[in-house]
Amino acid sequence: MMIIRPTLLFATLTGIALSCGAALLDREISFSEAEVQAALTKSGPQTRNYGWLSVSLLETPKISLGTPEGQVGIMARIHISLLGNRAVPVDVTGTAGIRYDDTSKAFFLENPVAHRVESQAIPKEAEANARQATNNLISAYFKAKPLYVLRDDGTPQEATARWLLKSIRIESGKAIATLSTF
Repeated sequence: MMIIRPTLLFATLTGIALSCGAALLDREISFSEAEVQAALTKSGPQTRNYGWLSVSLLETPKISLGTPEGQVGIMARIHISLLGNRAVPVDVTGTAGIRYDDTSKAFFLENPVAHRVESQAIPKEAEANARQATNNLISAYFKAKPLYVLRDDGTPQEATARWLLKSIRIESGKAIATLSTF
């Protein structure tokens, strides 16, 4: 019995030390809102046709990191054309989460949703369809366009993050990646 207790105590202390050591080896790097916006600006326009409705995103959406808290805020101006009529500008406000794709070493918006779709030119009876089309466009746009790609030839932090990224979170004005060797 005396031999088991010291062994159990040693095993417990070793486990605690290893878990504390793993936390000590974690390192955080951040990407500013300006860096993310600059990377997103490199993406081009996108248009979706739904037969009677065409939705175009001609300018890069503006994003805000951490507004609302823990999420990415999205503001965009899209152009909607009903039945081939002249395109109407529509202001869209939405939110999304963020995810990391290890295969492409890139950050993408996760589940972007348009909360507000505003335009004087869209009739009330068409607002639901416009919001649905807008959600489809935003979802397709951000599914194909990463917010930020970790480059092999980037900063030493980026090169390290490509191999050791453990998690990502959003704070006010920045995305923070936690790197860990465990």
